Amino acid sequence: MTDTYTGADLFVDALEDYGVTHVFGNPGTTELPIMEALGGSDLDYILGLHEDIAVGAAAGYAQTRRYHSHHDPAVLPAGVVNLHVTPGVAHGLGNLYDASMAGAPIVVTAGNHSTDFRHEEPILSGDLEAMTEQFCKSSAEVLDVAALPTTLRRAFRVALTPPTGPVFLSLPLDVTMASTDARPERLGSIPTAGRGDPAEIERAADLLSEAEEPVLVVGDGVARSGSGAIEAATDLAEVAGLRVHGEILACEVNFPTAHDQWVSYLPTREEIVASLLDTDLVVFVGCSTNTTLTRHEEPLVDSETTCVHIGADAREIGKNEPADAAALGDPGSIITAIADRVETRLDSEERDRRAEGARAMKAAVAERTATSDDGDSGDGNDGDDSDDSEADGDPRASKARFVDAIAAAAPEALVVDEGVTTKYAALTRWNLEPETYISNKGGGLGYGLPAAVGAALAGREAGVDRPTVALVGDGSYLYYPHTLYTAARYGVDLTVAIPDNRNYRILKDNSLHLFGGEEDEYDFLGMDFDPPVDIPTNAESHGATGRLVENPGEIEPALEDAIETDGPVVLDVLVHD
Repeated sequence: MTDTYTGADLFVDALEDYGVTHVFGNPGTTELPIMEALGGSDLDYILGLHEDIAVGAAAGYAQTRRYHSHHDPAVLPAGVVNLHVTPGVAHGLGNLYDASMAGAPIVVTAGNHSTDFRHEEPILSGDLEAMTEQFCKSSAEVLDVAALPTTLRRAFRVALTPPTGPVFLSLPLDVTMASTDARPERLGSIPTAGRGDPAEIERAADLLSEAEEPVLVVGDGVARSGSGAIEAATDLAEVAGLRVHGEILACEVNFPTAHDQWVSYLPTREEIVASLLDTDLVVFVGCSTNTTLTRHEEPLVDSETTCVHIGADAREIGKNEPADAAALGDPGSIITAIADRVETRLDSEERDRRAEGARAMKAAVAERTATSDDGDSGDGNDGDDSDDSEADGDPRASKARFVDAIAAAAPEALVVDEGVTTKYAALTRWNLEPETYISNKGGGLGYGLPAAVGAALAGREAGVDRPTVALVGDGSYLYYPHTLYTAARYGVDLTVAIPDNRNYRILKDNSLHLFGGEEDEYDFLGMDFDPPVDIPTNAESHGATGRLVENPGEIEPALEDAIETDGPVVLDVLVHD
C-alpha cells in the first residue's frame, strides 16, 4: 500500500463525484489497483461469479435506474462494471451485446497489461477495443494517466446521451498505478436528443391528417424517453384516431395496453405482421427491432405505404422501410408537437371514424386469438395461450395459467422477463404498467437472471416498494444459475419464477417453422434436458431458497410466499409445451 494518489484513486473518486453507488465486477490481477481504491471508498462492489453475470447485472441496474431518473433528475441512470483483461472481456460479450440492444447506459472497464510490457505478448493479451467496439457506442484505451479525467468524463457522457448505450474503457496497469495530481472533471449536463426538425414535424402532421387508416407502431425508444413520451404517444393516438401496435420484440411498456385503441404487439410471423401493417400510412416511433427472426419472403410493409419515422437514433430512422417523413430527436417531444398540429387539422368525425376502426380491429384480433389453437392470431403470441391447465392429460400448468397466477400474486411487481416461450403470454394477458417491465431485447440467453439482480438492487437503493419478479425460462436459468450467489451474498429480495418445460422449446418451434412437418418426425438433437437439472437444489447451493411447484393450483400461493420471504427465492414451476 502507498499514500500516493494514483490513477485508480482518480477513477474511483470520479465515480463517486458522478453519483455512482455500485460497481459490478469479477476481478483479476490487472484490476487490483482499482479493487484497492474501491476498498477505501463508499462505493458498493457487487461480485459476480462470471463476467457476463456482472455485465448483465450492471445493465439491469442501469435500465431500472433510468426509470427512476425520469422522476428524479438527481439519479444517475448509469451502471458501471469492471472486467478482467482479454478472457474476462470475452466472457462479458454476450450480455454486452444484450445491453447494447437494450440501450443500457453502462460504462464497462477492464484492466489491461502495462503499455510498456505488451511487446512480449504476456499471458491473456488481446485487443480489447476490437473485441468490444461492435457492441459499444465508443471503445477506447487510456494510454496516460493525464488523459484519464477527460476520457472518463467523456465515457459517461457518451453512455448517457441519447441514444443511450454501453461505452468501453481499457485501463492499463501502469496507468492505474501511476501517481497523479489531477482530479476528476465535472460531468456536466447531459443533453436530450432534441426537439426534431420543425419541417419534418410539419410534414409528418400533414401526412397523418391526410391518411385514410394510419397505424402507430411504438418501440422501446418511447419508454426509454420517459413516462411523458408514453403519455404523448397516447395523446397522439387519440387526437389522430390511430390503431396502435408494439414493435416486434418490444421489451418495455411503450403504450397503455388497456387502451381501446391498442390492438396488439406485432408477432414474429411475417404474414401476420404484413396483414396488420397493410394500410396506407404507418408511423414508427422509437423502433429498432421491428423485423422477423428469420428471413421474410415478402415485405412486411408494402412499398406503396407511406412511412413516418421518429426516434432518437439516426441509425434506426428509415433502416428497414423508407422514410417519407423523418424526425430525429426525443420521441416524446416530437410526437407532442405532431399531436398538437394534427388536433387542429383533423375534424372530430374523421377522428372518430378512425378510432372506431381501431376498436373493431382490436375486437377482431381478440376473437381470433380466443378461437386459435396456438394463440397466434396477431397478438404476438408464438405459443400456447389457452386457459386450459392440462394438455392431453398433462397435469402441468399451461403458460397462460403460469402467467395468470403470477399476475394475480404480484400485480405491482417489476418484471424482468427472459421466458422466451412465455413472453407473449405475459405481454397479452397482463396489463403491465409503464416502467414495470424489462425484457431481453438482444435475445442472447443469460441476460434475464443477472439483469433481475441489478434491477432489484436499483429498486432497493431507490426505496421503491415493489417486488422484483424474474420470469426466466429453464434454458435461460441454466446459463448462469450462479447468479443466485450474488443475490444471496448481497441480500437481494428477488423472486425467480421459472416456466420449466425441461427443453429448449423455442428451438423446437423454430425447427417446425423452418422445416415443416409434424413434431413426432424430429429427434430434436440437443434440445431436451434429460435427465433434468434439480433446479431447487441448485438454487439452494448458491444460498437461495428453492422450491419445485408441480401443481398449477400451487403457483399463486407459492409466489405470494416467495415475495414475503427475505432474500432470493427460486420457484421451479413445471409447465407443458
